[in-house]
Amino acid sequence: MEKKTGKKNVEKVAQKQENSLKEQTVTATKTEKILAVKPAARAEEAKKDEKTVKTAAKKTVKKTGTKAATKPGQEVKSEALPVKEASGKTTEKATKTKKTTVKTGTKKETPSKAETKTETKVENTEKPVEKITVTKKRSVVFIGSEAAPFIATGGLADVLGSLPEAISENGNYDVSVILPMYSAINYEWRKNFEYVTNFSVNLSWRTQYCGVFRYVYRGVTFYFLDNEYYFKRDGKIYGHYDDAERFAFFSKAALDTIARLDIYPDVVHCNDWQTAPAIIYLKGMYYPDERFRRIKTVFTIHNIEYQGKYGMELYGDLFGFDPSLYNYVEYESCINLMKGAIEMSDKVTTVSPTYANEIKDPYFAHGLENVIKRNAFKLSGILNGIDYEYYNPATDTHIEKNYSVNDMSGKKVCKTALQKLLNLPEREDVPLTAMVSRLVSHKGLDLVKGVIEQYLSEDVQFVLLGTGEAEYENYFRYLQNAYPDKVRAIIAFNLDLSRKVYAGSDIFLMPSRNEPCGLSQMIASRYGTVSVVRETGGLNDSIKAFYEGNGNGFTFKDYNAYDMLYVLREAKNCYYDKALWGKAVANAMNSDFSWKNSATEYEKLYD
Repeated sequence: MEKKTGKKNVEKVAQKQENSLKEQTVTATKTEKILAVKPAARAEEAKKDEKTVKTAAKKTVKKTGTKAATKPGQEVKSEALPVKEASGKTTEKATKTKKTTVKTGTKKETPSKAETKTETKVENTEKPVEKITVTKKRSVVFIGSEAAPFIATGGLADVLGSLPEAISENGNYDVSVILPMYSAINYEWRKNFEYVTNFSVNLSWRTQYCGVFRYVYRGVTFYFLDNEYYFKRDGKIYGHYDDAERFAFFSKAALDTIARLDIYPDVVHCNDWQTAPAIIYLKGMYYPDERFRRIKTVFTIHNIEYQGKYGMELYGDLFGFDPSLYNYVEYESCINLMKGAIEMSDKVTTVSPTYANEIKDPYFAHGLENVIKRNAFKLSGILNGIDYEYYNPATDTHIEKNYSVNDMSGKKVCKTALQKLLNLPEREDVPLTAMVSRLVSHKGLDLVKGVIEQYLSEDVQFVLLGTGEAEYENYFRYLQNAYPDKVRAIIAFNLDLSRKVYAGSDIFLMPSRNEPCGLSQMIASRYGTVSVVRETGGLNDSIKAFYEGNGNGFTFKDYNAYDMLYVLREAKNCYYDKALWGKAVANAMNSDFSWKNSATEYEKLYD
């Protein structure tokens, strides 16, 4: 009887211990779920659970069938087991301790399969977070009075049509351009402009309307500022009686556009006197605003001859300049806008390295040599380039037949087509010399007048395309009448015809007295027309003498008509040596005048 009672007691104790163990495991599992959002805490608690469960398992007596795992005379004790509650706290489940003596003979029992160790394994499945660095892209805003292909009268338009695109393609800067919205902009462009906003601009005592339109072209965002009072003018975009007021308004409106659209850039890049007031306003009147104060400014001199000079009576009444700016903008008892921009900008550039040195000399500086010398520490020259997609004889739809440096057969066709178009004798054996130029004195036209008839006495042809001063227009009309079988003078500005002249000519003449950069010699070279230039400004940086080390053209240094004539004849004689001339043409076409190198130099300047 005693034996049966003892056996029952042992079974009860073992059953109670087993139930306690199961409760312990379930509670630990719940706790693990609760702590799932905290992997580190969960792992730490799981280790504690594992240790507790192992200890409990060792002290637990397991059942095997109806027999208890005991030895004869062994005492079975029930001990308190730690239990996990849902709150995560550990409590003890109390049990009474009973002492039972069991007589089982000498049979030794082994633990059954039911005796197991309960372990809780926690795996951290979260992957380490990759560190991401976010860097704000730098930005530059160009402000200018013209840009191709929207509105163009000269080299400035080519620069603002190509340089921003080249910088954008490099991928280091977000690039925008701000322009006046002239009524002369073709409707085919204007119809695509997107209206953005409008606001009022305060210019001295005036308050003027300004509308903002946006158009994205070749990766560059163009903003056009609309005011019909200032920009709805028939004909030319410069040379109006109120140009000072027009471009003062535009400069101030450009800065207000930056603020209105919240596009504060790292760099503002202004060009020539028309946008010089933008730098003066920014560094003077807008400077207290921290958002403007951190902007760096670059001012590019495309031609130092045009400086924006006005009487001092316009200082406050028109420009609205603060009195503190007087010493910056006053020069020789008048307002000089270019002088003010040079003094106040962070960096000053010109459009070629040679020109940057030349404008320190009174001969080239037009009175600003002392200002340039004083600011020489921030002056640099970067040679302009040309748009290699726009000017490409292999794809140009304006010319009679496309060609490339590897297949020049198309150039002969273009020459014949040009002679036919202009009603000149169609002769391949005669060198055709051309000029595409504004007809103004600094283009070296006085040299041409001095010796061109001596050149025309030889077996040559000469074509001129351009407009300008009446003196030169009339002279070239005279030449055409005097040499009807050799000379054609087209007094016009015609982009389509200019392409045909570049492609159909053999020699391109550019004898400038001063030339900040010059693009025509680059375009001519791109089309395989060999240039004859004077060694000044950008002409000196882009064209090197063919006979002096594998150059790409013919050059002369002194501003002398007979020096020009000598080199022109040198090029003509080279033309008759087809092998040598072919090499000169190939050198010209292989010259790199793309914007890639120039854009990289500007980015270094911005940084």
